[in-house]
Amino acid sequence: MTDIELERILDNLLLADAEALDSKKMESWLSNYAEDETASYYCRSAENTEQGFELGFMFDDRRARLEDRVTYVNEIWAGTFQDYRTRHFVQRIRYEKIDEDNVDVSSNFSVFMTPEDTGVTKVLAAGEYIDTVRLDGNGGAKLLSRRAELDTSVLPRYLIYPL
Repeated sequence: MTDIELERILDNLLLADAEALDSKKMESWLSNYAEDETASYYCRSAENTEQGFELGFMFDDRRARLEDRVTYVNEIWAGTFQDYRTRHFVQRIRYEKIDEDNVDVSSNFSVFMTPEDTGVTKVLAAGEYIDTVRLDGNGGAKLLSRRAELDTSVLPRYLIYPL
């Protein structure tokens, strides 16, 4: 596989994840993750990471917890919170092949939010995605793990959807 082919595969995955979240298609979001029990999603401040604190906004440390998050958003929390739209902007900044099947990827991101009640758009979060991506050998890829490291430790509102 050439570097250009690998970059296309990685970018397609990043875009698919952003599109799934912006359209609130939680099952599509989940489908971007590997069917592996160790698949994970963490969201915490870079400050907590730098100080070695495990405290975070979201801590889905295995595939079953990712599946639980989809259930909570779609079925349990539905209608119980002030909803908001998101717009994700993602820029891959580097990647490194670990082996034939896995790639470490870092991307900058910003997420804008528009609450339904005000219609006023503002920044929800900005930071870096630190991903481990598993290649499937057929020109596709899935997230094995994602850490959303936020530049801030205080958000303008609660989080319902992953960043």
